[in-house]
Amino acid sequence: MKALPDLSAVEAMDAADPLRSMRERFVLPEGVIYLDGNSLGAASPAVFGELQKAATQEWAEDLIRAWNTAGWFDMPVVLGDQLGRLIGATAGQTVVCDTTSINIYKVLHAALAMRPDRHVIVAEGDSFPTDLYMAEGVASTRPGAVLRLEGVDAANVEELIDDQVAVILLNHVNYKSGELRDMAALTRKAHDAGALIVWDLCHTAGAMPVELDKANADFAVGCTYKYLNGGPGAPAFLYVATRHQGEARQPLSGWWGHARPFAFEQGYAAGSGIRRFLCGTQPVLSMRALKGALDLWDDVDLTVLREKSIALTDLFIQLVEAKCAGYGLELESPRDGSKRGSQVSFMHEHGYRIMRALIERGVIGDFRAPSTIRFGFTPLYVGYKDVWAAVAVLEDILRTEAWKDERFGVRTAVT
Repeated sequence: MKALPDLSAVEAMDAADPLRSMRERFVLPEGVIYLDGNSLGAASPAVFGELQKAATQEWAEDLIRAWNTAGWFDMPVVLGDQLGRLIGATAGQTVVCDTTSINIYKVLHAALAMRPDRHVIVAEGDSFPTDLYMAEGVASTRPGAVLRLEGVDAANVEELIDDQVAVILLNHVNYKSGELRDMAALTRKAHDAGALIVWDLCHTAGAMPVELDKANADFAVGCTYKYLNGGPGAPAFLYVATRHQGEARQPLSGWWGHARPFAFEQGYAAGSGIRRFLCGTQPVLSMRALKGALDLWDDVDLTVLREKSIALTDLFIQLVEAKCAGYGLELESPRDGSKRGSQVSFMHEHGYRIMRALIERGVIGDFRAPSTIRFGFTPLYVGYKDVWAAVAVLEDILRTEAWKDERFGVRTAVT
């Protein structure tokens, strides 16, 4: 059994951390240990600077001219290429636009149209709900379409893949447990059956290296407000492999996806390349904020990021199981760090109350019904001493039963 590190050992880990200087590039409130970057990333002065420039110079001074002079019109593809480096996508395959839900709708429709002789969509029964809701919505528009779910129609997704499957929608990392899927193996499995695959990268983009091109992925979607730190409601992204861009057609034929949007033609003609997956006018201020967040990644080695992510989460599991044993916590995440995203989840009968008590004490994670408490570890700004301190607070709350205070049972709108 691995020896439990003491505080001095944890402090030494921080001192040797090659990413330790990145923390200074984020705004983190005094007295807060922020372990919810898997839900909303922290703010940074780089983001504020871009917002300030976009609002007070480009919008205020250039007005509508800024669509040209400040490059607003091209931001979806420029930022898409910048983000593409973080998900293993060469230029011209990623575009920043809309929301994850809308982008799921687009790519599922496109994939179904590319397999007109097939009628089955495969997804995970424990997927993040919006993925399932959008898949249901897509199926409702396609006569004969069927939704097969892992955990409902079969125990494993592999058992659901046959020659009737048009498209498979999978989360690279499960939002609740943090379990990491084998992208390359499952993509091969889909292609061997003649199906297409869509990867949801919401919990991996900015948390670890992703290799969409190397895995031969077809489509991918994801958000930018978690580990990428683009801000609340920051625009999402989608990826379409170059080999599919000539054939793929998305259903939301808005003017930004038109081949000649300023010709103002009556009929729709899809643009070329990844631009055809755009829809309507994009949120410029949000995109400029995202630019500031993405610029920070120029100084980050994703391999080092992943190594620290595993070390942080391993340490958290080790400390929780040593110091909080006997209090009813059950590890929900994979124990093997190589099979886990950058989060750790525990189940507890009174998980909601425990998380509310933690938040009041300055340790911010979140809760997912019915019984999961989640802790996200963003390697850019979470340190090893943060892990040590967070576990000390958790142990105290469990030992003293502070979570039983009735105020912690009052449900908030967002958990």
